[in-house]
Amino acid sequence: MSTTVARPTLANPIYPIMVAIGICHLFNDTLQAVIPAMFPVLEKEIGLTFTQLGFITFVLNMVSSVLQPVVGFFSDRNPKPYALPLGMTCTFVGLAGISVASNYWFILLSVIFLGLGSAIFHPEGSKVSFMAAGSKRGLSQSIYQVGGNTGQALAPLISAFVLVPFGQIGAAWFLIVAATGIFLLARISNWYKGQLEKERLTKKKKTLISNLPTLTKKQVGVAIGLLMAVIFIRSFYVTNMTNFYIFYLMDKYHLTIQKGQIFIFIFLAVGAIGTFFGGPMADRIGRKSVILLSFLVPMPLALLLPYIPLWLVVIFLGIIGFFIMLSFSVTVIYAQELVPSKVGTMAGLTVGLAFGMGAIGSVVIGMLMDSFGVLDTMIVISVLPLFAFVAFWLPKDHKITA
Repeated sequence: MSTTVARPTLANPIYPIMVAIGICHLFNDTLQAVIPAMFPVLEKEIGLTFTQLGFITFVLNMVSSVLQPVVGFFSDRNPKPYALPLGMTCTFVGLAGISVASNYWFILLSVIFLGLGSAIFHPEGSKVSFMAAGSKRGLSQSIYQVGGNTGQALAPLISAFVLVPFGQIGAAWFLIVAATGIFLLARISNWYKGQLEKERLTKKKKTLISNLPTLTKKQVGVAIGLLMAVIFIRSFYVTNMTNFYIFYLMDKYHLTIQKGQIFIFIFLAVGAIGTFFGGPMADRIGRKSVILLSFLVPMPLALLLPYIPLWLVVIFLGIIGFFIMLSFSVTVIYAQELVPSKVGTMAGLTVGLAFGMGAIGSVVIGMLMDSFGVLDTMIVISVLPLFAFVAFWLPKDHKITA
């Protein structure tokens, strides 16, 4: 007997809003990516240690991760459409500070503003994506998340072609991006406000229809815990590749910063492609199946990565990046379907946790590298994807058919 359920009647997707919020996510995460992109510059010009670099990421990501679920919770109760341009304004202030910061503490203060901007943007942006999705929930979330991951993928190019040649002051060029984001988000906020007004007049609030079987509160709690573990593993590994793998490429293969950053860009760019395909794939084969696939393929490749010749590194990075990021948008959708009445809260929790785990991972990896060296640390991190086997215990979602 088939385990399918009838497809619920949903509104038509609003593609211009889906694309616009995805572009704004690209802007937001591009600006956030300026920070890890500056690491080689800060290590060279200011003389920061790996541990200090790790704490910069820790402050940035922890501010964002702690506040994202809070913003999502209050947004579910009392939506604030114009919080979106306000969040980008905070990012503008932080970016201006980082471009002129002359000491470690000024840098930390600046990244607090960047983290605050990200904390406001992500849960509200995810809600806009949901409101515009209609019957294309997976596609909409993928468009939204691929915007962010593409922004993150630009970090190596920002480092190689802007920050290395121009130094810190080169970050000021990205204030143009922040200003453009503020303008575009103000327009999106007008649409967002209009949708809320329509819901108020019709007394019909949009809610998410879950594809998961009926679960008890205990089962939901266990499932959320397992999902958080999966997000922790992915975030820890991706943080290592984004922030610290460049030093491994420089040490083992004697690459320059610019050449090494091209390798990181390949990992993140192909990962952004994986993010895009993850949502539609989950609509077809199920959320849990995509989450499992995103770890089963990279496991052996991650274990071999520290030992292969340079010509194979590009191939391995592309495959690992594609599959490990395949589940990025899917984990957000899965969490929202676990608690369908709290769309903003669950988006804030899952994406915020990704930032928070990345923050903790950044500090731990930085300390390991200072204590044991770059090469040994990369070997230790290579076993991390093996722990994603916990995803096997996630509840299986139904496949929806027309």
